[in-house]
Amino acid sequence: MTILVTGATGTVGRHLVEQLSGAGHRVRALTRDASRARFAPGVEVVEGDLTDVASLRPAFAGATAAHLITFGGDDGADLSNGRELVALAAESGVERVSVLSGWAPTSVESALRASAIGWTLLAPVEFMSGALEWAPEVEDSGTVSTLATFASAVVHEADIAAVAATALTEDGHAGRTYHLTGPEALTPKERVRLLAEALGRDITYVHLTEDQERERLRGLGYPQDYVEFGIQLATNPPAQAGDVHDTVQAVTKHPARTFAQWAAEHADRFRA
Repeated sequence: MTILVTGATGTVGRHLVEQLSGAGHRVRALTRDASRARFAPGVEVVEGDLTDVASLRPAFAGATAAHLITFGGDDGADLSNGRELVALAAESGVERVSVLSGWAPTSVESALRASAIGWTLLAPVEFMSGALEWAPEVEDSGTVSTLATFASAVVHEADIAAVAATALTEDGHAGRTYHLTGPEALTPKERVRLLAEALGRDITYVHLTEDQERERLRGLGYPQDYVEFGIQLATNPPAQAGDVHDTVQAVTKHPARTFAQWAAEHADRFRA
């Protein structure tokens, strides 16, 4: 069985490639730029663009399972060619698909629901890796400045990958939507404390005003629409942001990783 992983060099995709190949599965890693791929021997790397279905035929050829992302292109926009993408998957013999879904359904999810392919939707909350945005500030000033104060059940990217790997290689997951969280809901201030413990140094949490947050986000290079989205998210978070689900444990039979574990694994990213 060949398993195709799209977005293979991404935050979740690279974990999924490593987990599947480590378990002995034949993995084909799809990326737009093969020079960015650094995988174990035996992983087949192919180039292709999800926004251009014709470029994907070699990637899907002979694959019996696939992990899909729902965005592509230079701007990371939602894919609008879901019908063509899913048709290619079905034509190629793909029988199982896991999908990393975003804030809202795209053409990919709707096309899968109308197909005969066994699909599993992964619906994670905020990624733990979002904390990497703090790294430059931690290095420069030993502070983390943010507007958000709400608790979020942030999830480790490796756990998202582990659920995908299970859905792609075991029966019983077709037609399921899995809401994925970490084992606890943490405020940014609590995550800063855990990060400081992992680094063995003091980090000061700074609560920003809305105008200060706008300035911070603009300074990171985000466009105005994203800046305002960030403000709305920080001040009006989803009601379910702090809900903790045991899905990772139930599906993978392993407890969800904690933010403290994530911080220890990524401590070097916060050091100058």
